[in-house]
Amino acid sequence: MSITIDLKAPIDKESYGEALNSKLCKPVSDLAQVLENAELGRKTSAALSRLQRSSILRRTAQLVEEKSSLFVRLIAFESGKPVKQAKKEVNRCCNTLNLSAEEASRNQGETIAFDTVSGLEDRQGYYDYHPLGIILAITPFNDPLNLIAHKLGPAIAAGNSIILKPSEKAPATALALCQCFYEAGLCENVIQLVMGGVDHVQALLLEKNIRMLSFTGGSKTAEILTRTAGLKKTLMDLGGNAPVIVDKYCELDLAVRESVSGAFFAAGQNCIGVQRIYVHSSIFDKFASAFVECSQQIKLGDPMCESTDMGPMVDEASAIEAKRKVDSALSLGATLLLGNKRDGRYYSPTVLSDVAENHEVYCEEVFAPIAILSSFNELDEVLARANRSEVMLHAAVFSNDLNRAYYLANGIEAAGVMINDSSDFRLDAMPFGGFKYGSLGREGVGFAMREMSQTKVNCIRLISPKP
Repeated sequence: MSITIDLKAPIDKESYGEALNSKLCKPVSDLAQVLENAELGRKTSAALSRLQRSSILRRTAQLVEEKSSLFVRLIAFESGKPVKQAKKEVNRCCNTLNLSAEEASRNQGETIAFDTVSGLEDRQGYYDYHPLGIILAITPFNDPLNLIAHKLGPAIAAGNSIILKPSEKAPATALALCQCFYEAGLCENVIQLVMGGVDHVQALLLEKNIRMLSFTGGSKTAEILTRTAGLKKTLMDLGGNAPVIVDKYCELDLAVRESVSGAFFAAGQNCIGVQRIYVHSSIFDKFASAFVECSQQIKLGDPMCESTDMGPMVDEASAIEAKRKVDSALSLGATLLLGNKRDGRYYSPTVLSDVAENHEVYCEEVFAPIAILSSFNELDEVLARANRSEVMLHAAVFSNDLNRAYYLANGIEAAGVMINDSSDFRLDAMPFGGFKYGSLGREGVGFAMREMSQTKVNCIRLISPKP
């Protein structure tokens, strides 16, 4: 079944309300039917050979590439991400699915050397990987295509069935991707797209047949869900508050350019986006001036326009909340270097300094186009300040001094440290997840597939053959 979406008014989300009138999108409130279908899908998926799983994933990637113009428009329309950024997301989705296809072929175990223990010389065996079963996957709006691919690709590669609950702010992109899977030959029961509120999701989580919760979103929602999930396996990406350390021995132009990009990509709605920037005091003024100048070059506008650098936030409430936080910081002594202007869903690139380090805009994930500049003098001092956040995914260090760069990278308490690159750099094959509070598992295709699998040992006790 194809979907038809009216894209004439890219900022008016009411104009595509009919897009989800599809039999493929089920209400999560229809619990019994969803679970029955998922159980059928579990058996179907587990029965697929590794070659079949790999072939379906490769064909799905090919279909996404063929329909890239549709996906670009959907991403821009639903999330507000400019089309030139949406194109990158489509390319990443294809890469994620192809990586999943490769991992499906690698999903194999090893022999076990039982004879390393005295008395077990007559035993041989091996372990291999088996699917978990039914996985409940919940995804956010900010990367409405690739983040879903990071759930579906590894789950299919491992032989599971999935109940997918996408963000209600970006459901059509999810539906279009599911349709590509079906067109590639995957049974509809293997991936079910459902819509509904937290209460319905909690009801699903109470079901013992759900073996895993894979969730990307806020920590408050995650706490509610994990309390409900009980003994189920969980895989979570709960956001971050990325620190970036700019050393006095850095290449300044590179540090400015990459930090601006990382701060304002996707209107700052990026869990590994640049938020706190610590600049050595000897170059602080020069960096701040260049950072503001570079930020002023960002073109804010219609996400459907090729020349737009930054589109609107996902909804007006998010823009209002971003401005509220900045206004609060300013009232307590922060300095506004740029921005803090709102027009409906649009919120301009905003740069602050002199922010109190216990203020919410500093110590919490802002998920908005807001960058905070601070100065430092000593390496241990800046490490202590950078590590105060309890939510740490990625961080970044800019330095041409190898020893200083390594010292900082080794001391930062984050799951990934990008040296001479933005904190929002991510290769879809690398491990990805939290480092402190809420560090529950790892995404990254191969790593996620292991999370979505379970080992099984087969041990053979050899008996002397009959004559």
